[in-house]
Amino acid sequence: MAEVKVSARHLRLLKPTLDTPFHIDHEWWERSGLDLRVELRSHLCAAHREVYADHYDTEIIDWVDPRTAEVTRVDGLQHIIREHCSREPGYIGSDISLVDAVFRVFLSNGNLPLSARDLASVTGRPAERILRTLSGRVTYKGLRPVAGG
Repeated sequence: MAEVKVSARHLRLLKPTLDTPFHIDHEWWERSGLDLRVELRSHLCAAHREVYADHYDTEIIDWVDPRTAEVTRVDGLQHIIREHCSREPGYIGSDISLVDAVFRVFLSNGNLPLSARDLASVTGRPAERILRTLSGRVTYKGLRPVAGG
């Protein structure tokens, strides 16, 4: 079966369902003129907020996958969020907004696409509410359906 690619323009015309996969769309951040790095810093745990208080630039680092031994170049800030901050108790808690909770899920899982149903099981928020929020007219923090799946 042929793979179907959907452009971002056509994606807006499709109505997402509870099973539509979402992710953080990095192209949205580039087009929006907003700084993803500033947003990432706001999702650091308290300990790393202090460590990175005076560091406005983080470098790309080499990361070795412990299972495959594959070396990958990754952003240091995203790496510290994924490998440390996201593992702190309450990182994806009920005391943060739904949008922040969903954003943090994608930060913690390496931005692997998840449906509203999947996100509900991780965040403890209703899948229908997640879908309504992510599929509305406003795009929050680049949280969008995956184009061309």
